[in-house]
Amino acid sequence: MSGHDASGHLHVSPESKAPYAADVLDKLHVDAAEVISRYPQKRSALLPLLHLVQSVDGYVTGRGVSFCAEVLDLTEAEVSGVATFYTQYKRHPNGDYTVGVCTNTLCAVMGGDLIFDRVSEHLGIGHDETTEDGKITLERLECNAACDYAPVVMANWEFFDNQTPESTIGLVEDLRAGKDVAPTRGAAKVCTFKEVSRVLAGFEDGRADEGVGAGPASLLGLRIANERGWVAPGSGSTDGKDGSK
Repeated sequence: MSGHDASGHLHVSPESKAPYAADVLDKLHVDAAEVISRYPQKRSALLPLLHLVQSVDGYVTGRGVSFCAEVLDLTEAEVSGVATFYTQYKRHPNGDYTVGVCTNTLCAVMGGDLIFDRVSEHLGIGHDETTEDGKITLERLECNAACDYAPVVMANWEFFDNQTPESTIGLVEDLRAGKDVAPTRGAAKVCTFKEVSRVLAGFEDGRADEGVGAGPASLLGLRIANERGWVAPGSGSTDGKDGSK
């Protein structure tokens, strides 16, 4: 695993530049060809291919950058420029589970800052750092688009709503122990970072219809509007010139 020393220099994992094993490289080429075939210009496949190499290496390695550049006829600088722009692409080894605590305004005032601080202290790591056992990477996240369930925590982008410091510490300990952990809504259990990266690369895992995507709090406004007969302006209502009641 790579990391930073006291001076901030990055230690690169041996697998970062070591060639892929022949069988792994063959499978990467097959998968890459399938992804590229979905786009009119193959360079457009860069984002999913970066997820693909993450699904193999656990982060965007030097050899992963070289692979993407080769199959897409791009320079390594062009690939690296994209990989370093988006936070879902990791340039150093990531944990099996990325636990992100939303600390944007609403989640923060509802307890998100306290959750992050307590979990950080419990694990002994800070933002974008990984536990020694390689299980958990902790992140501060911006808005998860789930403000009605604040404070919200995500594990590999699965929702854990209305969290507390205690429930989140329990979550990370269950993940570290290898237990099947079910999010508040959505998939039946949280997948590993590599498994999720493969889905983000465009390869379905057959779990898209598991669970529910929107809970009661998200739909409350719609239910009230339906009960009261409210409609949007210009939607065809004859109750008023602007369509309002």
